[in-house]
Amino acid sequence: MSKQSFRRYDVIAAARNWSVEKTPGQVTADIDSIFGEHTFGLQTMSRKLPKEVFRSLLATIATGKQLDPAIADIVAMAMKEWAIEKGATHFTHWFQPLTGSTAEKHDSFVTPNEGGGSVAKFSGKDLIQGEPDASSFPSGGIRATFEARGYTAWDPTSPAFILNHANGATLCIPTAFASWTGEALDHKTPLLRSMEVLNSQAVRALKLFGADVQSVHSTLGAEQEYFLIDEEFFYRRADLVNCGRTLFGAKPPKGQELEDHYFGSIPERVLAYMTDVEYQLYRLGVPVKTRHNEVAPGQYELAPIFEHANIAADHQQIVMQMLRTTARKYGLVCLMHEKPFAGINGSGKHNNWSMATDTGVNLLEPGETPHDNMQFLFFCAAVIKAVDEHQDLLRVCVASASNDHRLGANEAPPAILSIFLGEQLEDIFTQLEKGRVKESKSADLLGLGTTVLPPIPRHTGDRNRTSPFAFTGNKFEFRAVGSSQSISFPIVVLNTIIADAIGSMASEIETEMKSGATIETALHTVLKDTIKEHKRIVFNGDGYSQDWHKEAERRGLLSLRTSLDALELFPSEKNIALFSRHNVLTERELMAREEIFYDQYFKTINIEAETTASMAATMILPAAVRYLHDLASTATALAGAGVEPDGVRTTLVRVNDLANGFRLALDALVHANEELGGDTIHEKAHHMCDNVLPAMNAVRSAANELERVLPDDYWPMPTYQEMLFVK
Repeated sequence: MSKQSFRRYDVIAAARNWSVEKTPGQVTADIDSIFGEHTFGLQTMSRKLPKEVFRSLLATIATGKQLDPAIADIVAMAMKEWAIEKGATHFTHWFQPLTGSTAEKHDSFVTPNEGGGSVAKFSGKDLIQGEPDASSFPSGGIRATFEARGYTAWDPTSPAFILNHANGATLCIPTAFASWTGEALDHKTPLLRSMEVLNSQAVRALKLFGADVQSVHSTLGAEQEYFLIDEEFFYRRADLVNCGRTLFGAKPPKGQELEDHYFGSIPERVLAYMTDVEYQLYRLGVPVKTRHNEVAPGQYELAPIFEHANIAADHQQIVMQMLRTTARKYGLVCLMHEKPFAGINGSGKHNNWSMATDTGVNLLEPGETPHDNMQFLFFCAAVIKAVDEHQDLLRVCVASASNDHRLGANEAPPAILSIFLGEQLEDIFTQLEKGRVKESKSADLLGLGTTVLPPIPRHTGDRNRTSPFAFTGNKFEFRAVGSSQSISFPIVVLNTIIADAIGSMASEIETEMKSGATIETALHTVLKDTIKEHKRIVFNGDGYSQDWHKEAERRGLLSLRTSLDALELFPSEKNIALFSRHNVLTERELMAREEIFYDQYFKTINIEAETTASMAATMILPAAVRYLHDLASTATALAGAGVEPDGVRTTLVRVNDLANGFRLALDALVHANEELGGDTIHEKAHHMCDNVLPAMNAVRSAANELERVLPDDYWPMPTYQEMLFVK
C-alpha cells in the first residue's frame, strides 16, 4: 500500500473518531438576551446617544434625510466607548469592493499623547471617512495602478458591529467605497442608489392609489446553500484549495439518487457547527431562521427572515464569513462554490425579494382576495414587465464562470428567464387581459384520509422549483443567484428594473387620467396592456424540459447559456440608458463592471486550467505509471513461473490505453491554456470558454476513467465517496 493511501485512510479514521466534545465548547444562550448584542443598532444608540442626536440619526436611517455632520463626533464617541466595552482594540471601515467579498483595514483606537503615554481616540472624521488604497482592487479601468487614492464613506443605515477573534475584537463600520473621482468601486454605493430610485417610483405610484406612505424599500431574505467536508480531505485536494471545486472525481456508486439526505437527520458534528454559527449570527443581529440538509450528500442550507435589502446584503457577507471561519473549529471546510462536485446538485443563493412601505405594508402581499387587490396587481404586473424587458440584465447579474456549471442542472433553474405565478395569479392576469376580473380561485382544505390528522389549508398554487423567478406567496424568489457571489448586484438590478417598470406604468396611468379616465379605469387599461405585452415571460411548467426550451425560443425569450453570452448584452444602449437615467450607474461605472466580469471569468478558468494540468501531471499520471509498472512486473513474474498472465496483460493494455489517452488530453490542455486567444480581455475570456474549458473536461473525463480502474491504494487524492459521506 502506498504512503499516499495511508494518509487518506488516516483522514477517514480521524473523521470517524471526531466527537462534539472535541469542539471549543457548547453553545447555550437565551436568544432574546443575546440577539444584536454585538451590534450598534437602534436600541444601543438610543441608550448611548443624547436624545437630539439619536433623533437626527434616526431620521437619516428611517427616511433617508441627509446626515448632519455636526453629530458625527458625538456618535463616534459613543460608538468607541461601546466597542471598547465589548473588547475592541481596533476599528475598520468594512466595505464590499468588486471582488465579491469584503475588505477591511484595521486601525487602533490608541493614539500617543504629548506626555509619552496614549489615549483611545475615535473622531467623527474617523467614523465618516477612510482612505484605503484604491489601486489594488478591481476597478475596470476607473483607477490606474499609480492612482491610489480612494475613499470609504460611513453608511449610517447599516449598523456597525463587533467581530471577535481569539485575542480581541474589532469594530466594523459598514461603508461605501468610491474613487478619488467619486465613482463607485463597490457594490454598496449602487445598491443604495437603486433603493432611492425604487423608493421614489413606488411612493409616486402609491399616491395614485391614495396611500399615505412616506417611503418604500426593498426587502430581502437570502437562502444560503453550502457543502461541508472534512478539512483533511480539503487540504489533500489542490483543486479545492485553489479553485473551490473538484476538477477530478469519478461518480460514486451512490450520490443523491435515493433522495435520503434532503431534510434528513442532521449529523451531530454538523449540527454542533450550525448551532455555533447561529449563536454568533444572533449576537450580530442576523435573523437566521432555518437550517436543514439540502438535496446532495454533504450539502446544507441556512436561511434568514426578511430584512431591509441593504442590511440583508451586509448580513449575507457576514453569514458567509461565519460559515467559513466557524467550520475550521469543527475540523470542517465550508465550500460555497456553485458546483464543487460534478453529477450532484450545485449550490445557489435564493433571493426572496419584495417591497415594503414605512407603514409596514408588503406591496406583494395578495391578501385573501387578490383579484380585488388592484394595488397588489399593479406592483406584481410591474415585476412581470421588468423581468420580460430585462431578461439580459437578470442573466448578467448572476454571470460567473462558477455559476455556469450550475444553471440548468439538477435543482438549479435554467439559464432562460421566466416567471412562475401559480395557477391563481395566472388565472387572474388572464382574466385581466380579457377584461375585468370577476373572481379568483380560492384555497380549500386538504384532507389527508384519516380523522387523526386535521384538515390543513391548501395553497392556491403549487411551487415550481425549476423556475428562475417564482412568486411564492408574498414575494418573488430569484433562484439563479450563485452561492458564492455577493447578492448586492442582483438586488441593484431588481430594484432598478422594477422601479423603471413602476415609473413607466405610473406615467401611463397619469396619461389616461389626464384624458378623463378614473383611476380604476386607467389602472385596468394599463394592467390589461401590460399583461398582453409581457405575458410571454410567464411559464408555470417544467423549466428543465426540452419542450420548454423550444417553447421559449418560439416566444422570443433569450437563452443565454453561458455568462459570456449574457455579458455581450450588458453594455447595450438599453442598459446604459436604464442605469444612467436613474443615476444608479454611470456609463463609465457600468463599463468598468463589464470589464471586471470578463477579467474574473478569464482568471477563474485560467487558474482552474493550470491546476488541472498540475494535478494531472504530478499526481494522476504518476499513479497510473506506478500501476502500469506493477502490472508489467507481475505479468513478467507470472510468465517466468510458467503461469499464463492473460488477465494481467488485458488489464495492462486497458490501463496503458487510458494512460496514453490521458496524456494526450493533458498535452492538448496545456497547449490550449498557453494560447491566450488574443490581446483583449474579451478575446481571452472567449478563448477560455471555447477552447480551454472543453480541454479541461477532456482531461477530467480521461482521469475519471483511470480512477475507475486504478486500485484504491494507488489513487492519490480523496474520492467523492469519501468527501461526500465521511462526516
